Amino acid sequence: MSKWTNLARKVLEGELLEKKEALEILEAHNVEVLSIMNAAYTIRSHYFGNKVKLNMIINAKSGLCPENCGYCSQSIVSNASIEKYPMLDKETIIAGAQEAIKRQAGTYCIVASGRAPSKRDVEEVAGAVEEITKTTSLKICACLGFLNEEKAQRLQQAGVHRYNHNLNTHRDNHSSIVSTHTYEDRVSTVNEVKKSGISPCSGCIFGMGETNEQIYEIAVSLRDLNVDSIPVNFLHAIKGTPLQDQKPLEPLACLKILALMRFINPSKEIRISGGREVNLRSLQPLGLYAANSIFVGDYLTTDGQEAEYDHKMIEDLGFEIEECAL
Repeated sequence: MSKWTNLARKVLEGELLEKKEALEILEAHNVEVLSIMNAAYTIRSHYFGNKVKLNMIINAKSGLCPENCGYCSQSIVSNASIEKYPMLDKETIIAGAQEAIKRQAGTYCIVASGRAPSKRDVEEVAGAVEEITKTTSLKICACLGFLNEEKAQRLQQAGVHRYNHNLNTHRDNHSSIVSTHTYEDRVSTVNEVKKSGISPCSGCIFGMGETNEQIYEIAVSLRDLNVDSIPVNFLHAIKGTPLQDQKPLEPLACLKILALMRFINPSKEIRISGGREVNLRSLQPLGLYAANSIFVGDYLTTDGQEAEYDHKMIEDLGFEIEECAL
């Protein structure tokens, strides 16, 4: 029995990985990756079997953001060539839900750029959510920026099931990526979401210069926050952004990160998110041996794979699409 299998057994018995054990996963020789993924799959299959959750994004408000996040094509410091528009109207957001159903997504993610939603933005989204939840079985995730108690409660009352607000990077790396808000601001919104009764979703973008030790500590921070869903993004360096010259991670390094996230957060939804196509490349299917969720279709300002390709990938793995997304 490999040491990775022993670590998986330890996790399934309710023990926490020690820091040294976690770092061994990230620092393992590449020939160990298949054994590591097999061990991660032992944990994944215990909690989720072979089911895969599908999520679809609608970019409900594009660009026009006053924040200076270095990775983002929609930020105030970006010169990226993207479409820019204010919040979509209720009817357009509702129409997007039908596309999510066509793509077999169980969760419809309504995402808007900006520091925080205005009261009008919240009402536009809330109205759409009320209609979607009346007429479909879709679960709704919103990602609208920083929230206060009043806005969080309005979204909860409208029927938003989940709210995404990523930590994005390690606390010590945060100021090198963005200076217009703090790491603590992000944690505060996640806690506000939890208080409102909405399921919390928070993850990270890897490939922005973090060390292996910081990758481990990010995974632990998300465990300590007790979020239900963890999007694992890999930086897709976009021309016109401050991080445009950052090179993609190697596919095998991405697999080790996904395995670590499963070992540290065994019972949580781990979603392979933005940048999977350019970082994991041909090894995307292997990622689902640790993760149990992906986005289907395009992201905010970058292209994703065709939905049919993802459906076929899941089928070829012998996995199945999960209808209930939460």
